[in-house]
Amino acid sequence: MTADATERLMKFETSRRAYARAKELMPGGVNSAARAFGAVGGEPLFFQRGEGAYLFDLDGQKYIDFIGSWGPLILGHAHPAVVAAVEEAARNGTSFGAPTLAENELAELIVGAVPSVEKVRLVNSGTEATMSALRLARGFTGRNLIAKFAGNYHGHVDSLLVAAGSAAATLGVPNSPGVTPGTAQDTLILTYNSTESLEKAFAEHPGQIAAVIIEPVAGNMGCTVPQAEFMQRLRELTADDGALLIFDEVMTGFRVAHGGAQSVFGVRPDLTTLGKIVGGGLPVGAFGGRADIMDHILPAGRVFQAGTLSGNPLATAAGIATLRELRRPGVYEELETLSGELERGLDQAASDAGIPHTLRRMGSMLTLFFHGEPVVDWDSASQCDTKLFAKFFWGMIERGVYLPCSQFEAMFVSLAHSAQDIQATVDAARDVLARLAAD
Repeated sequence: MTADATERLMKFETSRRAYARAKELMPGGVNSAARAFGAVGGEPLFFQRGEGAYLFDLDGQKYIDFIGSWGPLILGHAHPAVVAAVEEAARNGTSFGAPTLAENELAELIVGAVPSVEKVRLVNSGTEATMSALRLARGFTGRNLIAKFAGNYHGHVDSLLVAAGSAAATLGVPNSPGVTPGTAQDTLILTYNSTESLEKAFAEHPGQIAAVIIEPVAGNMGCTVPQAEFMQRLRELTADDGALLIFDEVMTGFRVAHGGAQSVFGVRPDLTTLGKIVGGGLPVGAFGGRADIMDHILPAGRVFQAGTLSGNPLATAAGIATLRELRRPGVYEELETLSGELERGLDQAASDAGIPHTLRRMGSMLTLFFHGEPVVDWDSASQCDTKLFAKFFWGMIERGVYLPCSQFEAMFVSLAHSAQDIQATVDAARDVLARLAAD
């Protein structure tokens, strides 16, 4: 065992014991594969609390957090308005299994912000949202085929766990056992940012594709930004063929802009899936779009969808509090300033160290890729030096900065981060990268 590994075991002793017990109780010791540190080695840290831009582990160590619960905490940890809203809601009851005014208010905030959403249905997770949107698309069009893009992740929906990114790609199981050939055969895999791939799919399957689902800014093969021509052609082809266009904005909704990625690109999808930020850190998802499509959902229509805890008082309270805060003037300008400073600082640090890299950012999500060529799709993202990233990850941990534990995940900047936090992160990265370059 190396001296660094021995020191790490001692430094994270309480986390190590907690993880040993967790492995006796849960598969792999975690409740989501993305937390397992499989891509960076070592054992995951256990945390006891978050405050603003910071996380505190079981051993009392403090970290500047750039995960934010994988995106939802755009206001930071334990934001006073969100905590107060959840406490008030809990005092009145956690769930009724019946309509509440809070559901109306959260729906109004979503409809008022996201350009394509005329009606919305609240669910419990991003996976539920994408699963339900696909069922709706098939029910509305009467078609079976779904097209997705390699490297885009849309939750653990059986028909979409084909060439997936995020934890599935990180763990080397892009085609999960348990997904039947019959389920996967109705899913077409396309190449992100490739108009040729799009045109070929529609030429070979005219009138058969129910929907194309896409992350308008990919976040599960690292932050990958689409080309404008590609996005416009995607909209044209789906409209001409009668297929629905679904934007998976679970990650980008209220993150890259108040109206999501669709408001940035000026492309109006037929359906949009949401999650993360719209729940303010509590479990939530939503899907919405054109009223004529949404009215095919039960009980207005015949496409089945239901959920015991959908739109529950705690999740809606946290979501409402968060979305209200995001309506304040100057919020997204502040995020852009902080995120731009982090982008420039990390890029310069890697350049000064002479490490081949590329950095992609959209709004307050970004990725430092350890690959010297542009990253535009899964094939180019998969060429990254993941071993170097793992060393970078642990070097940043040692300097009090908590990054996503995979090269293929995005960093998230929150409104709780300060200019001093950004500078401290850049300084830490400069030290780590210089050391890696010298090794």
